[in-house]
Amino acid sequence: MILVINAGSSSIKFAAYDAASLKLRLRGAIEELRNTPAFSIHAEDAALKTAFEDFPASGDHARYTAWILYALEKIFPDDAVAIAGHRVVHGGLHYDAPAKIDDAVLEDLQSLSPLAPNHQPHNLAAIRAVAEKSPALPQIACFDTSFHRTQPRLAQLFALPRDLIDEGVLRYGFHGLSYDHIVHELPTHLDAKSRRRVIAAHLGHGASMCALQNGRSIATTMGFTALDGLVMGARCGALDPGVVIHLIRQKGMSADDVDKMLHSKSGMLGVSGISDDVRALLKSDDPKAEEALDLFAYRAAREIGSLMAALGGLDALVFTAGIGENSPDMRKRICARADWTGLKLDEGLNEQNAGRISAASSAVEVLVIPANEELVIARACKTALEER
Repeated sequence: MILVINAGSSSIKFAAYDAASLKLRLRGAIEELRNTPAFSIHAEDAALKTAFEDFPASGDHARYTAWILYALEKIFPDDAVAIAGHRVVHGGLHYDAPAKIDDAVLEDLQSLSPLAPNHQPHNLAAIRAVAEKSPALPQIACFDTSFHRTQPRLAQLFALPRDLIDEGVLRYGFHGLSYDHIVHELPTHLDAKSRRRVIAAHLGHGASMCALQNGRSIATTMGFTALDGLVMGARCGALDPGVVIHLIRQKGMSADDVDKMLHSKSGMLGVSGISDDVRALLKSDDPKAEEALDLFAYRAAREIGSLMAALGGLDALVFTAGIGENSPDMRKRICARADWTGLKLDEGLNEQNAGRISAASSAVEVLVIPANEELVIARACKTALEER
């Protein structure tokens, strides 16, 4: 059996797959780790759900990761976990493919924590917890950044002094596991001609877009960190660096204060002053909520134009992740601002969250493909097992 773990700042998502067929055995999540932890599980076999009744009432990432291993041993006594795969947000310059985790790799990944401070430490905490609970269990790290290593050098460069560039201050891009899944799914939705120039929009609490040319990343909206690019739930997205200088010099804010504001008090939450959740904003009659939603859509539509310049045109637009999959309103707002491309929505299909939501007369195919980063990690684990 393959265990996939996606450890976030306040949650741990996990899934178990059959090692031979990659059939999903179960999927679960532990959320609100900082407050009152809540557990959920999705499995076809109802008996599996009752096996998790001894869920600990409190704990940290390490305790709950160990508990997941314990629970799987209990409910699958004849099918031991053969390998664990982890989502790791940052792989830096050198990790352009999944990596077997050892002490040297773990040390490398730890050194990248300052580049993803809200994600990397939690990813690594789960890895260490598995190693402590099951030292002999092989573990694989799958990186959100590695998918974008195919980008041309110019797409990766900042116009900064050369010594900083040589040190690795570059545009890395993120959400690579999500985009990898999109590429894998596209042949079931589009013919070869229609998937030459694709923009994938991973729109969730964290949001980005990626230009896919024949299935390879050539440009993306996130850069050196996951703070760049689109407006997000509570992150600011692209920002004039002069604003940061102003906040420090004129407002007397510390670097830590600015960091916290840009990561957790900005985005749609900051603009609306109400919520970082699109659903809550859509229910509000406060004009600031409407402005936050419009800003999200406006910036997304602008990035479509930018990524089209990199691609030299557009054959298909794909929405994925929480907002992309489940918000017809936001898809409509974004597509309305991109109608100059010849893109036209079928409003009925859009409201149904159908797989294809473009009108028959649309010059651009518009798809909705559910995110499945866990399956990408499971595939990497299966390959690692076969290569042993």
